[in-house]
Amino acid sequence: MNAVEETNKYMEFTQYELTQLDRKYRLNLINSISGIKPANLIATKSKDGKENVAIFSSVVHLGSNPAQLGFVLRPQGDEPRDTYANILETGVYTINHIPEHLHKNAHYTSAKLERGVSEFERMNIAPVYLKNFPAPFVKESPVKLGMKHLHSIPLPNDCSFIIGEIVHIDLPEEAVNELGQIDLAHNKTVGIGGLNTYYKLEKLETYPYVRTHEIPKKEDF
Repeated sequence: MNAVEETNKYMEFTQYELTQLDRKYRLNLINSISGIKPANLIATKSKDGKENVAIFSSVVHLGSNPAQLGFVLRPQGDEPRDTYANILETGVYTINHIPEHLHKNAHYTSAKLERGVSEFERMNIAPVYLKNFPAPFVKESPVKLGMKHLHSIPLPNDCSFIIGEIVHIDLPEEAVNELGQIDLAHNKTVGIGGLNTYYKLEKLETYPYVRTHEIPKKEDF
């Protein structure tokens, strides 16, 4: 038994016991149990020129060639919310990493504002347009991605998985090393735990690509 096991008390839940928990407690527990998630603002613009931006913690890497990312949309009901409605209308959107100083503004974009009300203006987030890309980027974001919508896949829980291709990248040159690896700590971006807790990112180490013959000896770990 290690030191952590000796000092910490542990909780155990069966599947049935999970269903018996208080709804909000279970919601918070399961949303935070996957660990730190990426914090991104996804921005869109409707055909009639209304800008929209909303926070998401579900962006995932799908492939490098072609360069594709996915994210999860909650159930939309009969009338899609602004983010998805604008994506369907225009076929484009942007994904923007959230810097530390903007996490409060970004968090409140999760509010359900009236259709057509811009979170950019309401939450004091500045939009910017780059290289004639039709959707707005977040000006203060250190990593900005222009995306083209490819597919929307229905999920068993009535959510949708949105797949997009990266067609534009804007990021600081000094944050990328000679191998193309991005130093997220350098960019001072944040991660999300659960639904509403924000964490700073700190770089610990960079390891080489793992080849079987290069694995250290057991005693060297």
